[in-house]
Amino acid sequence: MQNNTTIQCPDCGNQIDVNDILKHQIEDGLRKEFLKEKNDLVKAQKLKEAELEKEKEEFEAKKKLENKMFQERLDKQSKEAEVIIEKRLKAKLEEDNQDRVKAMQKELAEKSEKVKELFKKEAEIEKLKRDINEVTALAELQAQKELALQLAQEREKIKKQADAASEFKIKELQKQLEDQKNLAEEMKRKHEQGSMQLQGEVMELAIEEWLMSQFPLDTIDEIKKGVNGADCIQVVNTREQINCGTIYYESKRTKTFQPAWIEKFKNDIREKGTHIGVLVTEVMPSDMDRMGMKEGIWICTYDEFKGLCAVLRQSIVQWSRLKENQENKGDKMSLLYDFLTSNEFHLQMGGIVEGFTQMQLDLIKEKNAMARIWKQREKQIEKVVNNAVGMHASIKGIAGNAIQSIPALDLIDSDSDTIEIS
Repeated sequence: MQNNTTIQCPDCGNQIDVNDILKHQIEDGLRKEFLKEKNDLVKAQKLKEAELEKEKEEFEAKKKLENKMFQERLDKQSKEAEVIIEKRLKAKLEEDNQDRVKAMQKELAEKSEKVKELFKKEAEIEKLKRDINEVTALAELQAQKELALQLAQEREKIKKQADAASEFKIKELQKQLEDQKNLAEEMKRKHEQGSMQLQGEVMELAIEEWLMSQFPLDTIDEIKKGVNGADCIQVVNTREQINCGTIYYESKRTKTFQPAWIEKFKNDIREKGTHIGVLVTEVMPSDMDRMGMKEGIWICTYDEFKGLCAVLRQSIVQWSRLKENQENKGDKMSLLYDFLTSNEFHLQMGGIVEGFTQMQLDLIKEKNAMARIWKQREKQIEKVVNNAVGMHASIKGIAGNAIQSIPALDLIDSDSDTIEIS
């Protein structure tokens, strides 16, 4: 049977593992003891260096003092010798030259011996200086070797403990990372295949939803997938009359405008028998900077479509009323043509374009302002997160398993394609 090593906290009621507490206390004690021994070694080394420096300074001072005293004695002896010689020369001035030469040779030999002795002392001083430097260097080298050996042993011990505890964890994380990479590549491939189709469907759905929400009386007929034709047909209805006319919508969401779209769209309009065709595109033709009619087709952006559809619908309603009121007059199609080419229709369209242009500029300004704010906050958050990750990793590298893992930081590390040893 296993011994029960857990106790219950009287305050919170949680189970506390006594072994974990003892383990942490032992690790803290060993760490403090190692740091204390390291500090003691550094202090001892500094004391040795200070003692050696002090001895060196004392030796230099002693050397200077001895040299000074020796020079003073030498000067004094020289002066005394000169006085003696002078006296002897004066006393024996009348002696023969041979005695004077012998005396001078004797004196020269004595001085030569003294000079040799001086050189010998200087050589001994230089040798002593070299010995002191060698002893100092050896002491420093020995202390550094001992400290490096202790640090290497501690690092190896910590590394072995970490490796033994995390080997299976690393393998598991590596397997999960490989699976995630494969899944991401597969999802990216599928996304790229369906992105172009998805973009077109999104604009098509947006057009249909806008028409349904703005004109609840009208009938919006969607052209099913796989059937030749554009996107949808708007059948204009009023409370007084059903099917005043039809508007045919086609959406294009690509990077370049293709002129062939217009001819194909005109064929679709003739085939369906609709009255007006509207081509909604993200990129306008090169010769158009805003919405307008080209080869009998209205061409506009999505923002301009929101105003244009209302004007075209109103024109069809008015044309239908004129057609009903003037059933027995002239060519009815000319009435619609006259209205569409009238100054009233031109002013209405100009007002709509100006309004939507101003709304679009205001929207762009708001988007830019929000983008700046989001970018600034993103940088601030990234800075805080990076500092938190760096601090946690540094502490964990020093203390090892004594520091518990933080799930939020582990998730950040996995997102940045790094593996953390728990």
